[in-house]
Amino acid sequence: MQYACRYDNIFLVGHYPYAIRHTLMSSAHPRDPLHGITLETIIKELVERYGWAEMGRRVPIRCFLHDPSVKSSLMFLRKTPWARERVEGWYIAYKEDM
Repeated sequence: MQYACRYDNIFLVGHYPYAIRHTLMSSAHPRDPLHGITLETIIKELVERYGWAEMGRRVPIRCFLHDPSVKSSLMFLRKTPWARERVEGWYIAYKEDM
């Protein structure tokens, strides 16, 4: 498959190996602080740092308050944009404070 890409003022054409394609694509979002971080990673890091009780206090949703688990949290947050935005915003703030 042929690829053409303008990258850092150099126009590249040809067959790119996976590593080069991946590098070109992954550098496309330099300002997105969540780029490359999965929702599962976010939940696990917040649980490790704060625990389920604090998560339920800050984002009062059932999957954090009653019988919490990573699986139930992932299912709920993937379907509920407002809750996911709050958790992701909290994670970004947590990472900036480190």
